[in-house]
Amino acid sequence: MCRWIAYRGETIALEHYVTAPSHSLIEQSIRALESTASTNGDGFGLGWYGEHEEPGLYREVRPAWSDENLRHLCRHIRSHLFFAHVRASTGTPTTRPNCHPFACGRWMFMHNGQIGDWSLIRRKVEALIPDELYKYRIGTTDSEAVFLAILGAGAERDPVSATARTLATLAGYVRASGTREPLRFTAALTDGRDLYAFRYVYNGQANTLYYRESGDNVVLASEPFDLRRDMWKPVPPGYAVISRAGRPLELAPLAMEVEAAAG
Repeated sequence: MCRWIAYRGETIALEHYVTAPSHSLIEQSIRALESTASTNGDGFGLGWYGEHEEPGLYREVRPAWSDENLRHLCRHIRSHLFFAHVRASTGTPTTRPNCHPFACGRWMFMHNGQIGDWSLIRRKVEALIPDELYKYRIGTTDSEAVFLAILGAGAERDPVSATARTLATLAGYVRASGTREPLRFTAALTDGRDLYAFRYVYNGQANTLYYRESGDNVVLASEPFDLRRDMWKPVPPGYAVISRAGRPLELAPLAMEVEAAAG
């Protein structure tokens, strides 16, 4: 499974959380400690917000540990909100469009997990993407399809409810497909201003997700990237994390029921 970091707060260089810590994302790409896949070498990506409404992206198919540009970029790019992701593929090809994070307008998304047996439900999930958003379907991953489905479900109005509704539909599809493969969804979503993260599982064990806050600064990570374990708090399964500027961090249960007739 993949590893990722999301940050929202004061403007800082990406290196503070992506490359510099003792158990940085680069280290996790080689030696993850809390993942079913200890190596995450199927590409990586950065996404950040600066002077423009839409995020900047840098995605590469090489492993994070072998890209000589990554440390330079993280040292010089500064942002108040950024994502970083190292990928362990669950079956789709290792191509640049399949590397996280994904962007659509001002929205950005990244995911750790799998959506059941993707080969059995792909057509149904892609049918959830509205026609006006389907042109942004560039890659072949389940993650990108789910991102666009969430946007189509009303993320502009209420990102948490839109995600919960989409997850309920996906869980119904997974159940109706008859697969024993789980739906694992540990993901981050942002509109460039507010940050949302989710930890959910259907038919299995949830992937790990932690958060740390200091004032208005919030960091979310698949696993802690330093030795100060007492500073990190686990996100409970079935919960969303909501981080808005100037407001206390919120943990909210995902109000949802698996749709019974999703076949």
